[in-house]
Amino acid sequence: MTQEPVVVVADDDPGTLRLVSLNLQMEDFRVMTAADGKEAVKLVRDEQPTLALLDVMMPGMDGFKACERIREFSEVPIIMLTARGGVEDVVRGLDLGADDYVVKPFSVNELVARVKAVLHRTRFPQEVPQPAFASGDLCIDFSQHQVKITDKEILLTPTEYRVLCLLARNAGRILTYEQILTGVWGHEYRSDTRVLQVLMGRLRKQLGDSADMPKYIATRTGVGYALNKSRMESRDGITVGAGAQ
Repeated sequence: MTQEPVVVVADDDPGTLRLVSLNLQMEDFRVMTAADGKEAVKLVRDEQPTLALLDVMMPGMDGFKACERIREFSEVPIIMLTARGGVEDVVRGLDLGADDYVVKPFSVNELVARVKAVLHRTRFPQEVPQPAFASGDLCIDFSQHQVKITDKEILLTPTEYRVLCLLARNAGRILTYEQILTGVWGHEYRSDTRVLQVLMGRLRKQLGDSADMPKYIATRTGVGYALNKSRMESRDGITVGAGAQ
């Protein structure tokens, strides 16, 4: 029997909590609610939900701080709810590790669709077994969904991992902004290049990489990104690259 997904919804408006909870429950989600960020962090830590919905504007600990705290111990998918549609709020949330955002006022149908879309793209489906990927000291074990640099595990959010895997499976080839946005977020995000830039900046930081002197992820300005490789060969079941030149 498949276990029902659990969503933590954090908002200081009781009406919004009731509306969102009811509609998620109608879609067979189990919902746990919080009135502030501190309570939301505790729920995520204690209950290990499938996804968290965090309102930005909450008293005490706001949604941004709650997202930052959660990312210290969990890779749970996070959707930020913001009343301000400005790019600054969106960028800040993504830079702290959120996976998506919904701007208020929103339709409940849109919100439920976003929740399902995030769960779909952050869930790791059963895939055809693939050899691990290595380039220099970077190694991706697809079967274990694990990323290491010089044998030290790098903890990525589900979205960061999907971006890195997409680049790895096309190593040495430039993927356009649209190809990455569509492949990772979906067709409706194909023009959100700012979102991608923020995500790539965060991913590079996680890998200890630099846009100016990239060891792993190269940028073709105005076009897209590529995972560096100078030579690929098969050795002991592992796809190996000599690294960036």
